[in-house]
Amino acid sequence: MAEEQNELDERIIIKDQHTKEIDLVNRDPKHINEDVVKVDFEDVIAEPVGTYSFDGVWKTSYTTFTVSKYWCYRLLSAVLGIPLAVIWGFLFALISFCHIWAVVPCIKSYLIEIQCVSRIYSLCIHTFCDPLFEALSKICSNIRVAVRKEI
Repeated sequence: MAEEQNELDERIIIKDQHTKEIDLVNRDPKHINEDVVKVDFEDVIAEPVGTYSFDGVWKTSYTTFTVSKYWCYRLLSAVLGIPLAVIWGFLFALISFCHIWAVVPCIKSYLIEIQCVSRIYSLCIHTFCDPLFEALSKICSNIRVAVRKEI
C-alpha cells in the first residue's frame, strides 16, 4: 500500500515538472526583458517647449500609439507565438541533446586521455629537466655581481 502511494507520488511529481502552474500576472519573473521592450509613448514621441501640436492631436496620437502597440503585439503573439514556441523548444531541446550526448562525453573522454599524457609529460620533465636545471643552478650559484660607479 505504501509502495503504491510512493509510485503515485513520483508520477505526480514527474507530471508537475512539465505541467507546472504559470503566473499569468508576472510573466517575466526573472526580468529578462526589463531593459529591452519597455517603450512607451513618451520614450518615442516628445514635443519640445514652443512646438506643441493641438491638445486633441496629442491625446489622439497617444491613444493611437498605445492601443496599436498593444493590439499589434497581441495579434503577432497570437499568430506567431505558438509556432515560435515550437521552434525555440525544438532548438533548446537540440542544444540540450547535443550537450548531454556529445559535448560532455567528449570533454570527459578528453580529460581521461589527457590525464595519461599529463603523467607521461610530468615524468619526462622530472627525469630529464630537473637534473639539468639543478646542475645549472649549482653552476650559477657562485656568480657574484658587483656594481661599481666609475668617475
